[in-house]
Amino acid sequence: MIKFHMKKSLFILLSVLLWTPAFSKLNIIVSIQPQMEFVKKIGGEHINSTLMVVAGKSPHNYEPKPLQMIDISNADLYLAIDVEFEKVWLPKFKSQNSKLQVVDISKDVNKTSIKDDHANHEHLDPHIWVDPINVKIIAQNITNALCSIDANNSHEYQKNLESYLHEIDILDSEIKKILEKTPKNSKFMVFHPSWGYFARRYGLEQIAIEVEGKSPKPKEIIKILKEARKEKIKAIFTQPEFSDKSATIIANELKINVIKTSPLAENWGQNLKNLAKAIANGE
Repeated sequence: MIKFHMKKSLFILLSVLLWTPAFSKLNIIVSIQPQMEFVKKIGGEHINSTLMVVAGKSPHNYEPKPLQMIDISNADLYLAIDVEFEKVWLPKFKSQNSKLQVVDISKDVNKTSIKDDHANHEHLDPHIWVDPINVKIIAQNITNALCSIDANNSHEYQKNLESYLHEIDILDSEIKKILEKTPKNSKFMVFHPSWGYFARRYGLEQIAIEVEGKSPKPKEIIKILKEARKEKIKAIFTQPEFSDKSATIIANELKINVIKTSPLAENWGQNLKNLAKAIANGE
């Protein structure tokens, strides 16, 4: 009988321990796919992460689905990265879950303006994660957020950060190696201006086809063709999240390739290397 009570007590004790915060995982919501990689690299086995902007959708105007709002209700932490849809939806997420902590992991990143030469218009470029050195700052912000909400595992988060920063430095070196024979200030053509931070980091320049979020009109296409010929553009980069109709017209006229690539793709590091190779080879 004593053995039975001891076993029962041990079972109850283990059950309690397994349900304490030290053993339960943090439920984290992120806005875009690349964040899933960043958060998993730092959080490891201590987190469950959920993606808000699903594949093929744009973070500029995304509307969460009802099931995603249920995820918001159960979340501990929302890691925002200052993409457009967050401005509308973060207050709604907070009203859905008053205990939800929201941390902006784009903090301390030096954001630059996108200048639209066609429309004479400027706004801050949100695509900060396409520059590996920016991601080192983002990774530090993620680590700080996880340590503040889960101090018990802070040592492990810091250790994971050190390892990930080393990975990012290797990626940066690999991209530089890929682009070493590409002349400085080389220009590449894009539909949506998503690659500005990548271009600035590696001494390149993007030329955008899109005009204030819209496809160019025939008069603007003529201007773009003239510029593309002058700059000897070898390819046009388009995203699955946007129509490539006007890009295809321009590519056909110039007899160059249309390359589909997205800053929102899975496998963040490999995606940046693939972009660098495509720029270097023009195909």
